[in-house]
Amino acid sequence: MNIFVCIKQVPDAKDVRLDPKTNTLARDGVQSIINPYDRHALEEAVRLKEKFSGTVTVVSMGPPQAEEILREAVSCGADEAVLVSDRAFAGADTLATTYTLAQAIVKCGKPDLVLCGKQAIDGDTAQVGPGLAERLDMAYVTCVRRINDLVDDTLHLERMMDDGYDVLEVKLPALMTVVKEINQPRLPSLKGKMKAKKMAVTVLSAADIGADIKQLGLAGSPTQVVRVFSPEFKGERTMITGTVSEQATQLAEILVEPA
Repeated sequence: MNIFVCIKQVPDAKDVRLDPKTNTLARDGVQSIINPYDRHALEEAVRLKEKFSGTVTVVSMGPPQAEEILREAVSCGADEAVLVSDRAFAGADTLATTYTLAQAIVKCGKPDLVLCGKQAIDGDTAQVGPGLAERLDMAYVTCVRRINDLVDDTLHLERMMDDGYDVLEVKLPALMTVVKEINQPRLPSLKGKMKAKKMAVTVLSAADIGADIKQLGLAGSPTQVVRVFSPEFKGERTMITGTVSEQATQLAEILVEPA
């Protein structure tokens, strides 16, 4: 089985802060990590490879320093790593991102399965997985919480819902986005770290993937982030003190007061 996993380099959530002058995310001095949901996608891909055989290729669109997370993915069990990097990709929204990733995946081979995390913790749109499936003309399932079996090119799986889960079957080739409940990602092995250190990461430019420049970056993005800011707290608040009985009385009086 030929499995592709899309991963993204994101700032560590615990260190995220806004630049007060530019109102954009301050990335200087902030550690970058593999998007947490993508870790679960990678782990599931490696488990499927171990169970049913095949290869796992990790793909990331980003700046040259994103090579670091690709090597980390290899140390956790991926076989190949591809970095799609070009200044033409800068400013891409999810539409332009899915176009670029689709072009890169097609360039690298014909996938049987594409795995993505449910969403990225920096954008939180959850649009890239479904959008990429549309670009690749694949069936897709979102929010997969368990893959039970693979029988005759058909995956038997469970999709998380608000009130339980759905039991589904999807025929390959297909794309899936996964939730964190699907597995516990493994730590890099010593053997994996040695392999990752020696591996040559494949780097693809816009020209390499045969991309239409009009569909890349800002030019190919119908949506743009104008400003990022922390919301200001403008509500009033009242501290209630005293015994439980006294607090209950005070709360009741506040609730019956006219607005």
